[in-house]
Amino acid sequence: MASKAAYKRLSKEYIAMQREPPPFVWAAPDEKNILHWNYIIRGPPDSPFAGGEYHGVLLFPPEYPFKPPGIKMLTPSGRFQPDKKICFSMSDFHPGSWNPAWSVATILTGLLSFMLSDEMTTGSVTTTDAEKRVYAARSHSWNIQQKRFKEAFPEVS
Repeated sequence: MASKAAYKRLSKEYIAMQREPPPFVWAAPDEKNILHWNYIIRGPPDSPFAGGEYHGVLLFPPEYPFKPPGIKMLTPSGRFQPDKKICFSMSDFHPGSWNPAWSVATILTGLLSFMLSDEMTTGSVTTTDAEKRVYAARSHSWNIQQKRFKEAFPEVS
């Protein structure tokens, strides 16, 4: 269950995401649990992920914004292992580097930047750009077959 601080902060961040979503990312909390967010990252043009649609989850601790979220990508991308926590500076793998000023928008923009890099970490995989393009081409059809995706984003399915 979310603390009052987490509930208030995540509610504000959802409003901010609706007003001004960052480029290539979208996120919304689960209707039943504000600590569980679903996101979509769209592959930027001029990247091996161009045209791709990548669904994932942000798993916020009740102590948010004072502790970082767990982050998973569910859609096969050729960059991250599906449904495995991703280790990067804004995730719960690195509570010491977490900054409470960071928001959902900041986290997802950081994840997109990390996705475009080749840095290896827990939760990442190595593939060629050609393989990433194949995953991008298949991503939407994969997503719309997934119950979690359809429930989180009925307007996209």
